[in-house]
Amino acid sequence: MIWYPYAQMKTLKSPKKIIDAQGVYLKTKDKSLIDSISSWWCMIHGYKNPELNQAMKNQIDKFSHCMLAGLCHDSVEELSEKLESYLPGDLNHFFFSDSGSVAVEVALKMAVQFNRNRGQKRKKILALKNAYHGDTFMTMAVGDDEDYHSAFPKNPDVIHVPTEIPDLEKVFSQCGNNLICFIVEPLLQGAGGIRMYDLAFLKKARELCDKYDVILIFDEVATGFGRTGHRFVSDLVLPDILVLGKALTGGYIGHALTAANKKVFDGFYGDDPSLAFMHGPTFMANPVACALALKSIEIFERENYISKIANIEKTVRRELSGFEDERIKEIRVMGAAFCIEVKESETLKGFADFAYDRGVFARPFVRYMYGMVPYIITEEQLVTITDTMKAWFQK
Repeated sequence: MIWYPYAQMKTLKSPKKIIDAQGVYLKTKDKSLIDSISSWWCMIHGYKNPELNQAMKNQIDKFSHCMLAGLCHDSVEELSEKLESYLPGDLNHFFFSDSGSVAVEVALKMAVQFNRNRGQKRKKILALKNAYHGDTFMTMAVGDDEDYHSAFPKNPDVIHVPTEIPDLEKVFSQCGNNLICFIVEPLLQGAGGIRMYDLAFLKKARELCDKYDVILIFDEVATGFGRTGHRFVSDLVLPDILVLGKALTGGYIGHALTAANKKVFDGFYGDDPSLAFMHGPTFMANPVACALALKSIEIFERENYISKIANIEKTVRRELSGFEDERIKEIRVMGAAFCIEVKESETLKGFADFAYDRGVFARPFVRYMYGMVPYIITEEQLVTITDTMKAWFQK
């Protein structure tokens, strides 16, 4: 049987079966649903995009996969060349993997081994409160081959800090010299509650990381490619390591990227084999994924998606402005992400079915009713989503 995610299998309702998809619509046997969450935030171009379909077919006609170790191919070379000019600063050393969670693990391993390679014995990792960076767990802890894992401690200490500058300054003053890295979802914390915070916090983080020689990691798996209204938050504040996923391939297949700056890369470069980065996902730099990523970036640039995202934000702000209900704690909007946070999780019980009946696919969680829509959505379709959200409180 299929084991579904984030679900108690004994009480799980039968999932809706999708038989087709087009544009912003998911289609069941008897219904077309506006996908308000872009299939977990990745389908930025919508479904069945003809250019992405063709890019995928063209690569498959050549070959669908080859390992990257000891081999190379045109797709990864072309994508890497594009990324060198596309990503900000000197984030131009690219390690590919097959999912956002793995790419984050790669980033953390890079930071930990960078610390070890230069002879430091820092032990702590700093992260945000309400942080979410993926679901992988203890993959290295259960491994017992020192050839691969000798550079990494079994259980590095993790400190969590709220997104307030005084708290951040306090943490750095107390243990900045013992921090390996600081990892954040910049501006927008996704699965942690669609939480939004100010750019000033990230600017201060960059300043403190420079002062205490701490690696700054931006997990832009969810925020990258325009979700916050910015192409990348890394365009505004430059990290040492950037993690991308989800929209990297236009949502077509899983693939991810960990981009490091020259400082980090140089920490592994030398004649000593023990300095090398010992990690290698089977499907890293998959040729089909690379071809899709290259075409997705082309579409994103050509179709001026940042302007489309600005219109999405403008429309949502207009539609939700002034909307109130005693059960609502806060309404938040940023770029192509918006959230109605309620005071009690019970308030949202039944909303997914309510939305389904009105032609919207939604997946609220805990106390968060939210949208992360495809960028090709029309104003009418977007209003259908916000009207459905408001109607839940008015029924």
